Amino acid sequence: MTTVGGASLTPTWSRMSTDDRAVSDLETEALDFVRALIRIDSVNTGDPATIGDGETRAALFVQERLREVGYETHFVEPWPGRASVVARLPGSDPDAGALVAHAHLDVVPVDETDWTHPPFGAEIHDGMLYGRGAVDMKNFAGMLLAIARAFRRDGVTPRRDLIFAFFADEEAGGVWGARWIVQNRPELFAGATEAISEVGGFSLPLPDDRRAYLVATAEKGVTTATLTARGHAAHGSRPTDDNAVVRLARAVVAVGAHRFPIVRTATLERFLEVYGRASGRPFDGDDLDVDLQRLGFAASVIGAGTRNTASPTVLTAGGKANVIPATASATLDVRVLPGQGEAVRTQLAEVVGDDIAVAWARDIPAIESPVDARLLDVLQDAITAEDPGATVVPFLLPASTDNKHLARLGIRGYGFVPLRVPADFDVFGQFHAADERVPVDAVHFGARVTARILRDA
Repeated sequence: MTTVGGASLTPTWSRMSTDDRAVSDLETEALDFVRALIRIDSVNTGDPATIGDGETRAALFVQERLREVGYETHFVEPWPGRASVVARLPGSDPDAGALVAHAHLDVVPVDETDWTHPPFGAEIHDGMLYGRGAVDMKNFAGMLLAIARAFRRDGVTPRRDLIFAFFADEEAGGVWGARWIVQNRPELFAGATEAISEVGGFSLPLPDDRRAYLVATAEKGVTTATLTARGHAAHGSRPTDDNAVVRLARAVVAVGAHRFPIVRTATLERFLEVYGRASGRPFDGDDLDVDLQRLGFAASVIGAGTRNTASPTVLTAGGKANVIPATASATLDVRVLPGQGEAVRTQLAEVVGDDIAVAWARDIPAIESPVDARLLDVLQDAITAEDPGATVVPFLLPASTDNKHLARLGIRGYGFVPLRVPADFDVFGQFHAADERVPVDAVHFGARVTARILRDA
């Protein structure tokens, strides 16, 4: 309940029951904004020569909508076409740390021949909204924009300051987005202690038509390892015993076959405890990999968060068919659990052997936020209000978000974009996929739940 001009006011979105089929102004505007943002082609190729001004056009759209309801906005464009927008809504408790609610405005490239509906058309078919960014993550950007406007119009004063941030360049590491702003404009996040963004919040089925909603309380670190094999250059007609290509190939095969040991992080332990209890089937077997298979399509996401991983992604060797090269190299994408930086280096060196040189680069540390924070209780209450019997379950995200950049300011990050979806709908599988889509009613649900979270957090 809020007070405006001496009168009590309860916003429409918080009055609606879960059985009410009417769509609120908040839900309508959220969907409209998601569609409008999808129609702005803000593809981020990672190559400055091929990136247009889509991110700036999307940021200008957001800025204008915020200014319409009286926000003071900060438009940050460190490179032409790479713009972000930040705005703050004061809360009622000056002693509570501010909460950053953020989304990125860029999207990954598309091959339109793989799509059955236009990737930037934002078309709705059979209750599904199609388009690049429908899940990653213009859906949340549209929700946040609608909520920011609704709070202003309805006179809602949240408990804590809310910092609404719409970032550029997340898909290429945040160089011109969150990372740049953290390094150069940290005052925009003054007083912030926590953040909420992707990847999490989507539902997984539980028995008795109940649902679990994942919240990312940790993210793996990201680094790259370059394996280099050396031998003697020679003519291709005279095979050698120390062919660098052969030696490298053996090392790459060894990496591909290797499975790092399971590490029982605090987040994994909480997932096993909470999901096991909610599902009525505790994880008490000797083989966790087998036990996790009962999660269906979610098993690969949860499983990837149980151990360090190394994936060979780039091979470089030679340039002429009749020349045995003196060197050959492979690049590995290495994802590292919290506290496992030294262990993964030692283990990988053992896997590839002494005759392979290993060089490390691009070290982005893992992050892990408390699994018993008050914010998780707020998430649970907000979900329960819309989906009685549901359970919020912490998990470890094997990928990265802009929360890693905010962590440099001491801001604890959580991934939670609430989406109630059918039991067989794989939300994580929509990321970067052709025909990326989200149920329209999931967007409505997400707007309602997120509004509750931001009001009460």
